[in-house]
Amino acid sequence: DEEEDYMSDLFLKQDVRPGLPMVRRMKEAIQKEEKLKEANEKNRQKSAKEEEKERRDLVLKSALGNENKGFALLQKMGYKSGQALGKSGEGIVEPIPLNIKTGRSGLGHEELKKRKAEERLENYRQKLHMKKQANEQAADQFRIRFKNKQEERKMEGDLRKSQRACQQLDMQKDIDVPKETWYWLEPDEEDKKDEEDKEDECTSSDLSVSEKLHILTAYLRQEHFYCVWCGTTYEDSKDLSSNCPGDSAADHD
Repeated sequence: DEEEDYMSDLFLKQDVRPGLPMVRRMKEAIQKEEKLKEANEKNRQKSAKEEEKERRDLVLKSALGNENKGFALLQKMGYKSGQALGKSGEGIVEPIPLNIKTGRSGLGHEELKKRKAEERLENYRQKLHMKKQANEQAADQFRIRFKNKQEERKMEGDLRKSQRACQQLDMQKDIDVPKETWYWLEPDEEDKKDEEDKEDECTSSDLSVSEKLHILTAYLRQEHFYCVWCGTTYEDSKDLSSNCPGDSAADHD
């Protein structure tokens, strides 16, 4: 056992980078494992199913020979290898493929699975369609409510305008008390009791905003010859009927 000469050419030609021996050992171990795996695959005894499949594939890939009785009968009738079947050659060239059932499920099981999958898909599509319809209906209802709310706000503004005009015209005729409580705008009073009484009178009325507006505009036309839409006080009913286009906002549009 001689000591290694660290100044010799053999030692200097070696790759002595740190960690390189570890990498080399890992590569050798991986190669050894792959070789062992290949040897096991070659020596492994095939199962009966695998052998049967290999034999079947080999037979199916090979062409029919003269020893096959069916092929021999076809040749006697004038058939040649590679020729299509039929008198005019319009038939098939290759044999009908063999569909081998390897699973343990009963006949029709695959069709049942396919039908159930189609039913699930159809149910999913119906749910999406119903959800889309529900969203569209919700959007339509929102638009209708928004439109009705806008119209109601406009009517409320027109009613306040009519109440203000009615109060001014009544006071010009020295009318101190309105014909109906809601004909005039409610004053801001400090007395809570009077305010509560007026709220009770307002809530007792079952008239809607549109009905109040119709009644009040009719009163202004009959009593003061005033059209709230025109903003004009006419001399008399004849002047009002001849110069005013109508008695509603739609007639003045």
